[in-house]
Amino acid sequence: MITKETEDAVLLYIDETHIRSYHVLRSTWSEVGRQKQVPAFGHHAHVSRFGAVNIHDGETVLHPTTAAHAATFLDFLRMLKERDPDRLIILVLDHARIHHANMVKEFWREEGPCFHFLSLPPYSSQLNPIERLWKWLKDTVIANVFHQNRDDIVQAIARFVDDIHERPEEVLQRLGCAG
Repeated sequence: MITKETEDAVLLYIDETHIRSYHVLRSTWSEVGRQKQVPAFGHHAHVSRFGAVNIHDGETVLHPTTAAHAATFLDFLRMLKERDPDRLIILVLDHARIHHANMVKEFWREEGPCFHFLSLPPYSSQLNPIERLWKWLKDTVIANVFHQNRDDIVQAIARFVDDIHERPEEVLQRLGCAG
């Protein structure tokens, strides 16, 4: 049942991930006698993203970052607040150190009324639907694919994000959040 209170709140599962150009090989189909070839070289480009998924409507937010640490996590929280300035933002998150750093705790005290944090039990990443989004992203973007540089990865992520934003129902189904 939707009430005034639920309309004024948004529930987001959040986490961060690193997408590396390591040569992830997954099983795939190919013509008989024509094995898939994935070129490789010695350096490994990477990008990092903070992400949030709303399990009620399938909306996703992927926020680029240079690295995942407390300061960049605060940037992500501020961005979420700007997106929904008049709503209570309920965040479900794991026990990563950056989520509980002193500077983050200070931010929580200052911004108390607009955020509510729910911690998942330790070592229970399977309870966070965004982990399934990360798997889907990596299966789409880096599995059996060669990226020459960081920009190639960024462009592939952008295509993935554009695609999932067009299909929130599929997002909910892929994350196990739709009936």
